[in-house]
Amino acid sequence: MGTLNRILLAEDDPGDVELTLAALAEYNLANEIVVVRDGVEALDYVYRRGLFADRPAGNPVVILLDLKMPRLDGLQVLRQLKADAALRRIPIVTLTSSRENYDLEECYRLGVNAYVVKPVRFTEFVEVVKSLGVFWALINEPPPDGDRRSQSGQPLPGNRKD
Repeated sequence: MGTLNRILLAEDDPGDVELTLAALAEYNLANEIVVVRDGVEALDYVYRRGLFADRPAGNPVVILLDLKMPRLDGLQVLRQLKADAALRRIPIVTLTSSRENYDLEECYRLGVNAYVVKPVRFTEFVEVVKSLGVFWALINEPPPDGDRRSQSGQPLPGNRKD
């Protein structure tokens, strides 16, 4: 069975969701792009709970994370995922309109893999998303299977332990 390239997009702005999906679809960069509208849904997806309790196993190849979202913001999502030993290796790219020094510094302190400020112009936005998608879905090598863990965070049988 081939590798499933799943991208999780956590974004509450419908226009940005539409542009991001269009840019990623142009190169068929992922078998599946899952869109969540806030930080609570993002965590529910990754932890396979709530609406996502029955989703297929496996982590996304990358999470594209907006910082300014309702219910739970992107910094809180980033903080929780990077603090979880079973999930911290999932690459997370903030895709945000924030140019605040605090957000930039805090994201890197928490372990974000990349911080991208959303361009205002449509063509720039599409090109940025395409570049991100190509890198994370096609070029970047994900962690080896030996690091896969069960839903509970325990190493799967036959896999190494940290």
